[in-house]
Amino acid sequence: MASKQAVVGSAIGLHARPAAIIADKAGEYDDDILLSKVGSTEEPVDAASPLMIMTLGAKKGDTVNIESDDATAVDELATLIASDLDKE
Repeated sequence: MASKQAVVGSAIGLHARPAAIIADKAGEYDDDILLSKVGSTEEPVDAASPLMIMTLGAKKGDTVNIESDDATAVDELATLIASDLDKE
């Protein structure tokens, strides 16, 4: 399983708009993609669900772990998470 960490780049964190953009990208892949906030004891969430992404409570500067069997998906989501998606 591929895994990568990314620091949240959006100024307000992973709220509705960034979560929707990330979930849309995750939905393009057949493999499951899981996100978890580093340091949290909560279970990883489905990256294809904007609502589940928002439950992470990830703020700007928090580190998120991305896991999937698809390394390309991991890389693309890491890039999105690290971007300021509020400016897109």
